[in-house]
Amino acid sequence: MADTLLRSTEDGDRYELLSPTAMPKAGGFLWNQKMMIQITCRGYATAQFMQPEPAKYAYAPNLEAKTFMQPEQNYYAHHPGRFVYVKDEETGQLFSAPYEPIRAPLDRFVFSVGKSDVGWTVEHLGIRVEMTLVIPTHDVVELWSVKVTNLTGRPRRVSVYPYFPFGYMSWMNQEAEWRPDLNGIVGSSITPYQKAADYFKNKYLKDKSYFLCETPPVSWEAMQQAFEGEGGLHAPSSLQHQELGRSDARYETPVAAVQYRAELKTDEQREYRFLFGPAYDDAEIRAVRDKYLSKEGFAQTAAEYAAYIAKGRGCLQIETPDKHVNNFVNNWLPRQCYYHGDVNRLTTDPQTRNYLQDNMGMSYIKPEVARKAFLIAVSQQEKDGAMPDGILLAEGAELKYINQIPHTDHCIWLPVTLEAYLAETGDYALLQEQVKGIHGDTYTVFERFSRAMDWLLSARDERGLSYIAQGDWCDPLNMVGYKGKGVSGWQTVAAAFAAKLWADVCEHEGKTDLAAHFRAGAKAVNDAANAHLWDGDWFARGITDDNVIFGVKKDKEGRIWLNPQTWSILSGAASNEQIARMLPQVDSQLSTPYGTVMFGPPYSGMREDVGRVTQKYPGSAENASVYNHAAVFYVHSLYSIGETDRAYDVLRKMIPGPSEEDYVQRGQLPVYIPNYYRGAYQQYPRTAGRSSQLFNTGTVSWVYRSFIEGMCGLRGDSKGLRIEPQLPSSWDAIKVTRLFRGATFVIDIRRAADVKEVVVKHEGKALPEARFTNIRQGETYELSVSIPK
Repeated sequence: MADTLLRSTEDGDRYELLSPTAMPKAGGFLWNQKMMIQITCRGYATAQFMQPEPAKYAYAPNLEAKTFMQPEQNYYAHHPGRFVYVKDEETGQLFSAPYEPIRAPLDRFVFSVGKSDVGWTVEHLGIRVEMTLVIPTHDVVELWSVKVTNLTGRPRRVSVYPYFPFGYMSWMNQEAEWRPDLNGIVGSSITPYQKAADYFKNKYLKDKSYFLCETPPVSWEAMQQAFEGEGGLHAPSSLQHQELGRSDARYETPVAAVQYRAELKTDEQREYRFLFGPAYDDAEIRAVRDKYLSKEGFAQTAAEYAAYIAKGRGCLQIETPDKHVNNFVNNWLPRQCYYHGDVNRLTTDPQTRNYLQDNMGMSYIKPEVARKAFLIAVSQQEKDGAMPDGILLAEGAELKYINQIPHTDHCIWLPVTLEAYLAETGDYALLQEQVKGIHGDTYTVFERFSRAMDWLLSARDERGLSYIAQGDWCDPLNMVGYKGKGVSGWQTVAAAFAAKLWADVCEHEGKTDLAAHFRAGAKAVNDAANAHLWDGDWFARGITDDNVIFGVKKDKEGRIWLNPQTWSILSGAASNEQIARMLPQVDSQLSTPYGTVMFGPPYSGMREDVGRVTQKYPGSAENASVYNHAAVFYVHSLYSIGETDRAYDVLRKMIPGPSEEDYVQRGQLPVYIPNYYRGAYQQYPRTAGRSSQLFNTGTVSWVYRSFIEGMCGLRGDSKGLRIEPQLPSSWDAIKVTRLFRGATFVIDIRRAADVKEVVVKHEGKALPEARFTNIRQGETYELSVSIPK
């Protein structure tokens, strides 16, 4: 990695970006169970909190639709952000930190993303500005510290202007004013509504936004237009005056801007602290101020939040020849998994597939959370055994947006995610838990899973292929089966895989008749896939309502899709001969320098019998991007058949870097995996690889699983810990520390010329098989593992 652009600290806890322009959308994110903030290196921010539905406290300057975060989010001058202007009172020169809105060329710039805080160091005009953001473990509030230091050998007179726009809060009612009793600016609004019933829903919403100062400023501005004037945000008119105008905002766009004057001796530093967040009333604002707004309050909050994030440190530490992979797996990957399982993407109705896969990752971090998620999910099972499109997590929550569109895949994810949980915990007692459903019925978890599998096997047409309705895992395949006849090639083989997995659980529980039933079901589904979907070198994606097969050789666009190949490997539908034909086709048609695309070639326009996936821009999102969720399914399947090098190649490409060229092209720090990187590598190489910047993705639970169970080969079963490493052929050795069922395993894995299979030694003695049994909590086991060269 070129340290001129990006560097990590020695322990990997932080990444530091040294340019505000090379990767302008690069950012970091913080969260707790009530809020999330994503902030870029240049100071733009997207934040939301739960009340209990997602809400804002810093708004875009126009009336924005309430949707999830947008891919490749564009930023603009008035986009919500957190900024500090600095003026040299002697010369009148201005600059802003972190970089926006003035964009002055800086002498030094460091954007520092930590696991529990985000910070900047900016130097210009002989002045250093350090900004740091932390949040608490429970409350919805941003804690900002701003330090200003004189770097010159002479006294300096400067004005410092923190500028935190509230944005366009409401077309119904909005205002802001300086509150001397609170020592801050408070914006107030009324959430717009039309229905009388919504008044009562909205009555207790937190419609105030506040910006509180520990140190009283010399002046302030609460009206956006008065602050900006004719100069715009690059040179606000108000900064040309000795003091800000102390305006209020009365049904005008509000802002929080304050001014401090500082006379700084050589090397002298001033520190200012601020709070920014939402509130219901003044009493709540006062309580937040009393709790947090002090040096001691900031220090305690930072320590508590760091401890909160440390709870998600995961179960794996690796030492491999690739130090950048080590850093990501040891520090950042479990953090992203933890985020998903901790807050369920900050929604009250996560899609069922997302809810189950996000919590699958918690099997490796906080298994009790994953266990609870299974119980919540199956309690909302439909009377016929189907799973709903979304899982409701709050009283009064409703299925919204995509969850109002009928999908047919949700039952699949029950045994697929349970497999990981049982392997990690051995907690088969979960299956005997009695669960009362929302419809009043009571079944054990085992019975509910069996009912779901029966529903899944019944939701097929006369050919034995699985119906798609208005979507499967791929939401925008919404017109393949909207007339009720279309089928999904992916879902067909995925249903077989799910049935096969569940049959293994039935066998373990002594239910041999059920095991035989589900294995027969899986075979029938696989046979149907081979009879109707095999196209000679790969499996088709589906068959439309009008009986048109697609994802086949005759298609000029959407010719080959990754998911059907992946899951045919997992389900057993694909024979060894078929796999040998499929893999080279994936290599040649779907592989790019930035990962494996979801299908290819991309669609260039609407295909009405396929759906809105064909309307998305070529190479973006589900239209043939490197959609990492699909790619990691492929990794999982490759490890299942010992395709070690192919698996690792796809896995490594999900992580940005390590070359400067790759970082710049993707435009993202290696602190998370996004849901996609742009595809269309042949058509649009200039934009290929560009990150969506969206860290909400079902990818990461599978990536963590692939490193743990695939590459390291450390997978549990009912007897203990299996040890079957699959190292890339270019590696001779790795070291692993693995937490498993309360014990710690310190493992040295090396290639050896004198072994033909995996040999595991403990205390100098070879184990009878590559499995460690009789594990005792609290113990540390040191193992040496030899694998064939």
